[in-house]
Amino acid sequence: MATKQVSLSTERLVLGPWAVEDAPAGLTIFGSEEVTHWLTPAMEPIHDEAGMRAVLERWAKEETEVDPPVGHWAVRRREDDLLIGSITLRRMPPFQEDLELAWQFAPDHWGNGYATEAARAVAAWAFEGSAHEVFAVMRPANQRAEKLARRLGMQWVGETNKYYDLRLQVYRLRPPDLVTATSR
Repeated sequence: MATKQVSLSTERLVLGPWAVEDAPAGLTIFGSEEVTHWLTPAMEPIHDEAGMRAVLERWAKEETEVDPPVGHWAVRRREDDLLIGSITLRRMPPFQEDLELAWQFAPDHWGNGYATEAARAVAAWAFEGSAHEVFAVMRPANQRAEKLARRLGMQWVGETNKYYDLRLQVYRLRPPDLVTATSR
């Protein structure tokens, strides 16, 4: 799959393009109701590897048509190369102007600070390039996502129906607000 996407690394993680061969590991994330229940845009759990491969192929095609900092990163643990999560930067509807930072991790890997570490790396990379702000949007009551947004230094902006035809909480991050401390 051809991509313009860069690879990034942190102390514990390597972030790189998704490959079709990642479908089984991707299914542990996007096949989980615990994960998909919270996703925006709304998404049903993926039920099989063929469905996951189709999603990965669609992402690869999309990434050939957009310019950075937009992209989907597979997040792997450096110590064992295990794929544990996904980080996404995408333009949000309705106007494709606002840049969304989103994270999805396999439930078995929640609570280890991996999502914070990976999201921080992608946000910092986006700011080094062309981004002047990124947003996280989440469904009300998604306390895990709210806590992660705050750990990154994101500020609560308010609630809106603007994105994805859903009532969402909106957090914004600008370069000076990005928390670089390693606290989890």
